Amino acid sequence: MNRTINIKVIIADRPYRLKVTPKEEEVVRKAAKLIKQKMKELTETYGATDKQDYLAMTALLLCTDLLKIETNLKQEDTDLKEKLDQLDDILTSFLDKG
Repeated sequence: MNRTINIKVIIADRPYRLKVTPKEEEVVRKAAKLIKQKMKELTETYGATDKQDYLAMTALLLCTDLLKIETNLKQEDTDLKEKLDQLDDILTSFLDKG
Protein backbone atom coordinates (compact mmCIF):
# COMPACT_ATOMS: atom_id res chain seq x y z
CA MET A 1 0.00 0.00 0.00
CA ASN A 2 1.39 3.41 -0.98
CA ARG A 3 1.01 5.75 1.94
CA THR A 4 0.79 9.44 1.08
CA ILE A 5 1.61 12.49 3.12
CA ASN A 6 0.44 16.07 2.77
CA ILE A 7 3.10 18.66 2.06
CA LYS A 8 3.06 22.32 1.14
CA VAL A 9 5.44 23.95 -1.32
CA ILE A 10 5.63 27.60 -2.27
CA ILE A 11 5.94 28.47 -5.95
CA ALA A 12 5.90 32.11 -7.06
CA ASP A 13 4.76 33.17 -3.59
CA ARG A 14 1.75 30.84 -3.73
CA PRO A 15 1.31 27.83 -1.48
CA TYR A 16 0.48 24.51 -3.09
CA ARG A 17 -0.67 21.56 -1.02
CA LEU A 18 0.24 18.20 -2.46
CA LYS A 19 -0.20 14.56 -1.57
CA VAL A 20 2.99 12.63 -2.21
CA THR A 21 4.58 9.43 -1.08
CA PRO A 22 7.39 9.78 1.46
CA LYS A 23 9.84 8.77 -1.30
CA GLU A 24 8.62 11.61 -3.53
CA GLU A 25 8.74 14.32 -0.86
CA GLU A 26 12.43 15.13 -1.18
CA VAL A 27 12.26 15.29 -4.97
CA VAL A 28 9.19 17.54 -4.93
CA ARG A 29 10.80 19.89 -2.42
CA LYS A 30 14.00 20.02 -4.48
CA ALA A 31 11.95 20.76 -7.60
CA ALA A 32 10.16 23.64 -5.86
CA LYS A 33 13.52 24.98 -4.66
CA LEU A 34 14.95 24.75 -8.19
CA ILE A 35 11.96 26.65 -9.59
CA LYS A 36 12.48 29.34 -6.95
CA GLN A 37 16.18 29.62 -7.83
CA LYS A 38 15.52 29.82 -11.58
CA MET A 39 12.86 32.47 -11.06
CA LYS A 40 15.23 34.48 -8.88
CA GLU A 41 17.95 34.30 -11.55
CA LEU A 42 15.50 35.50 -14.20
CA THR A 43 14.23 38.29 -11.95
CA GLU A 44 17.78 39.52 -11.35
CA THR A 45 18.57 39.34 -15.06
CA TYR A 46 15.45 40.91 -16.55
CA GLY A 47 13.82 42.94 -13.78
CA ALA A 48 10.21 42.49 -14.91
CA THR A 49 7.51 42.12 -12.26
CA ASP A 50 5.09 39.61 -13.77
CA LYS A 51 5.62 36.28 -12.02
CA GLN A 52 3.64 34.49 -14.73
CA ASP A 53 6.33 35.41 -17.26
CA TYR A 54 9.02 34.05 -14.95
CA LEU A 55 7.07 30.83 -14.39
CA ALA A 56 6.68 30.36 -18.13
CA MET A 57 10.37 31.02 -18.77
CA THR A 58 11.37 28.74 -15.89
CA ALA A 59 9.20 25.95 -17.29
CA LEU A 60 10.74 26.45 -20.73
CA LEU A 61 14.31 26.41 -19.37
CA LEU A 62 13.74 23.32 -17.22
CA CYS A 63 12.01 21.44 -20.04
CA THR A 64 14.84 22.37 -22.41
CA ASP A 65 17.36 21.00 -19.89
CA LEU A 66 15.31 17.81 -19.53
CA LEU A 67 15.12 17.28 -23.29
CA LYS A 68 18.89 17.79 -23.63
CA ILE A 69 19.48 15.19 -20.93
CA GLU A 70 17.11 12.74 -22.63
CA THR A 71 18.90 13.24 -25.96
CA ASN A 72 22.30 12.70 -24.32
CA LEU A 73 21.09 9.56 -22.56
CA LYS A 74 19.71 8.13 -25.79
CA GLN A 75 23.02 8.80 -27.52
CA GLU A 76 24.94 7.19 -24.65
CA ASP A 77 22.65 4.16 -24.85
CA THR A 78 23.29 3.90 -28.58
CA ASP A 79 27.06 4.22 -28.05
CA LEU A 80 27.00 1.60 -25.30
CA LYS A 81 24.97 -0.81 -27.45
CA GLU A 82 27.46 -0.42 -30.30
CA LYS A 83 30.38 -1.13 -27.95
CA LEU A 84 28.62 -4.16 -26.49
CA ASP A 85 27.89 -5.46 -29.99
CA GLN A 86 31.57 -5.06 -30.88
CA LEU A 87 32.61 -6.88 -27.71
CA ASP A 88 30.12 -9.64 -28.45
CA ASP A 89 31.54 -10.01 -31.96
CA ILE A 90 35.09 -10.23 -30.56
CA LEU A 91 34.11 -12.83 -27.95
CA THR A 92 32.10 -14.86 -30.46
CA SER A 93 35.02 -14.82 -32.88
CA PHE A 94 37.43 -15.86 -30.11
CA LEU A 95 35.17 -18.70 -28.92
CA ASP A 96 34.58 -19.94 -32.49
CA LYS A 97 38.36 -20.28 -32.97
CA GLY A 98 38.78 -22.20 -29.70
